[in-house]
Amino acid sequence: MDPYKILIVDDEQDVLNFLSYNLKQEGFSVYTACNGSKGVQTAIEVKPHLILLDIMMPEMDGMETCEKIRKIPELASTIIAFLTARGEDYSQIAGFEAGADDYIVKPVKPKVLISRINALLKRITTAETKTEPENQEKLMKKIIVDRDRYLVIKEGKEINLPKKEFELLSLLVSRSGKVLTREEIFLKIWGDDIIVGDRTLDVHIRKLREKIGDHYIVTVKGVGYKFVESPDKKTT
Repeated sequence: MDPYKILIVDDEQDVLNFLSYNLKQEGFSVYTACNGSKGVQTAIEVKPHLILLDIMMPEMDGMETCEKIRKIPELASTIIAFLTARGEDYSQIAGFEAGADDYIVKPVKPKVLISRINALLKRITTAETKTEPENQEKLMKKIIVDRDRYLVIKEGKEINLPKKEFELLSLLVSRSGKVLTREEIFLKIWGDDIIVGDRTLDVHIRKLREKIGDHYIVTVKGVGYKFVESPDKKTT
């Protein structure tokens, strides 16, 4: 198997050099960009499996860079992790709303960073080993989740979701009509190696509702969420 491709986008050359060295030591193919604009261009050219993205950059900051990448169909399944010194809750929430899959606060030890990266990349392996009966799930008659292409098709229109939102929707659909607890969702989607805030799941659910319709995902207060195939009313 070819090595995973990782793109690092940061305006500090020392950071690029340090991270590149440590990731190459682990066998990754590493690409770098010194600002958001070059990051988007490089991402299109190399189609990395994962992008480590700084927030505070000149010209185009990390949030805008993430949003632009998420609008590019061929990069829909690329994992994006913010790696930044900004650890405020509101900054993390903004990062997830921009389409990030993870948020890592600097400084971080190389071994911890590698562990987080490997945990994120496990999702790619999991997706590639899905069996054929699982490749498509129908959401009513007009919505389809296509796991092979990481696409949601609603009324004939393709919707590209960030990897994390897609996995969350796929999980809910696979247990249609059944309630999944917040703890179960966190474990299956983020894994126990990833530390995320309490509002992370709520942000992803809200983003999904905005894109597929807010009445397909039902909130069971104090417990979790469930997907319903025949929604009859708006659920918050």
